[in-house]
Amino acid sequence: MKFKFIAASVVSLAAVAASAQQINGAGATFPNPIYSKWFSDFNKVHPEVKINYQSIGSGGGIRQVTEGTVDFGASDGPMSDDALKASKVKIVHIPTVLGAVVPIYNLPGVSQELKFSQDALAGIYLGKVTMWNDAVIAKENPGVNLPSQPILAVYRSDGSGTTYIWTDYLSKISADWKSKVGAGTAVKFPVGIGQKGNEGVAGMVRQTKYSFGYVELVYAESNHIQFGQIRNKAGKFVKATMAGVTAAAAADAKMMPADYRVSITDAPGADSYPISSFTWLLIPSPAKDSAKGKAIITFLDWMLEKGEAEAPSLTYAPLPAAVAEKVKKTISTLK
Repeated sequence: MKFKFIAASVVSLAAVAASAQQINGAGATFPNPIYSKWFSDFNKVHPEVKINYQSIGSGGGIRQVTEGTVDFGASDGPMSDDALKASKVKIVHIPTVLGAVVPIYNLPGVSQELKFSQDALAGIYLGKVTMWNDAVIAKENPGVNLPSQPILAVYRSDGSGTTYIWTDYLSKISADWKSKVGAGTAVKFPVGIGQKGNEGVAGMVRQTKYSFGYVELVYAESNHIQFGQIRNKAGKFVKATMAGVTAAAAADAKMMPADYRVSITDAPGADSYPISSFTWLLIPSPAKDSAKGKAIITFLDWMLEKGEAEAPSLTYAPLPAAVAEKVKKTISTLK
């Protein structure tokens, strides 16, 4: 009798797995580590729903969700007014967590943690700061034996929210960058070599001596790559931490627009980490498939109630309480 019960249970579980609602999403690599964990954990408590997510970059996520080829998208850069107007479906931005983009480097023989000014960061990608021992870098790093070696700048080759955050910041701190390059998920970098995904940039820098790049914090830490401090708006050099990201979000959280499309790079405050950002899920409303739409809403409610608590363990900052409360109300309006 016992064996029959076990066999019946196995068959029942197999049937649930086979009939699980399949939700497909695509987009940003920036939050992929936490999204992967969330979707797996959510499936454990809701085996009737399976969420498949393709980490293809924010540009790809925006394209696919606006064309209606996925059930949701994800981006680290909010969609523009023009992109929203051109979309085949109404898109609602749902902020999920906050993260930091960090400057990574591979500098053999240098164990000290480097400091980068605004001029240094913009100068490297403008092709004005080309050597590691350039005066712009040396000025902020006295006593560090910087090599006389050319800097290999690495950037994202795909449409990328991480690039949006990075270039949004550079556009705020460098008039030269703003006029010559600007901000976007895909821009024409004056110098350097492109790699696909945060994974590609991290891998390139880790393997290549004297290289420099930018990635989301979790990719730097998981790949054990050195990353530097940045001078913030208050003039203080800070390293990326969850506390610094939270500080950057604090002032802007009070002024959060109804559609959640906000930039918090170069935020004021002595403790603010300057290259911080929200990341968003892009939810079609109403959903093309009402059953899938209900499943997505169930996930979003779970995310706020359970998922946010997991953010710090993966080097993301959870939504500020005031923002989470607004998001909860927005979720209740989704169809």
